[in-house]
Amino acid sequence: MEKNNWPAKLLAWFDENRRELPWRESHPRNPYHVWISEIMLQQTRTETVREYFRRWMEQFPTIKDLAQASEEQVLRAWQGLGYYSRARNLHKAARQIMVEWAGRMPAEKKALAALPGIGPYTVGAILSMAFGQPVPAVDGNLLRVLARLYGVDEDISGTAGKKTITELAEKALPEGRPGDFNEAMMDLGAEICIPKHPRCGQCPVQESCTAWQQNRTDSLPVKKAKPIQKEFAAACGIFCTEGRYLLHKRPSKGMLASMWEFPMALDHDGEKARQDLETQLETAAGPAVWQHKHVFTHQIWHMKAYLLEKISCPEGEWAYFTPAEWEKIPLAGPHAKLAAWLKKTVDSKEKV
Repeated sequence: MEKNNWPAKLLAWFDENRRELPWRESHPRNPYHVWISEIMLQQTRTETVREYFRRWMEQFPTIKDLAQASEEQVLRAWQGLGYYSRARNLHKAARQIMVEWAGRMPAEKKALAALPGIGPYTVGAILSMAFGQPVPAVDGNLLRVLARLYGVDEDISGTAGKKTITELAEKALPEGRPGDFNEAMMDLGAEICIPKHPRCGQCPVQESCTAWQQNRTDSLPVKKAKPIQKEFAAACGIFCTEGRYLLHKRPSKGMLASMWEFPMALDHDGEKARQDLETQLETAAGPAVWQHKHVFTHQIWHMKAYLLEKISCPEGEWAYFTPAEWEKIPLAGPHAKLAAWLKKTVDSKEKV
């Protein structure tokens, strides 16, 4: 098979094997659905996003609904997906679209790129899938597939490598079906041309693949190693009075910004973290009653929760919530795990 014939083979395979996903229900695609789903899918597994997308569309069915919501409502709907700046940017962009575009998603590259949180990949996804424009959507799947297909030796995480792959993608885009092509590349990368041990025997474009021909599927793509994650001990405090638990709202900028959490101190040493928690709240921590390992992209938290009998709140935003009330506020992901355990304990009438 000639190298330039592979897009047709890919689309034929896609027509028979496309994944059924809730954000693909309309054709041409709803621009709002494309936008929300693609932002959710960044750093998140497809199976996880299905239910989040469904709930999101129930709560915010249109750009107008999203723009009119409070930030707290948006963050609560996003809780558990992580990278909360994505949710804040969706909210800001929706409000910007209402003001500048009367609630309609713009169909121009420059206008889309000017919206908060929308980078080149999301621009390509929206323009191709919702508006039929011949623009590639260069994500990790496309980078990996084309690096193998064309035998690209450049680092695909670097600027030069991404430029090379983007140019190849632009040349490969089939006339009339750019959105389907981008979706097909996503499905191929997710189902067959996976990062480790690709399923080459099932690949519709195997005969055109340089990596397969040269037995280099394990060495391509070339990608710089990720930095080692930093590990921290997180000492959390549980203080309850009259059925209400003390929570702290994180600062409006930085990691997990504006999310609620249980009192917490971080340190590389677990004992030092516990001591810092005691100093922060002028208290003495009892025995640890809960522990959890939470993995972020760049950090790992080894969490332990301690019972507190008295506290003195330092500066910052503090408030008391019942388990029913914290269901309505945006809890930081790691602390949502602790909250769920506490709620289950309370519901079962066990004493923490």
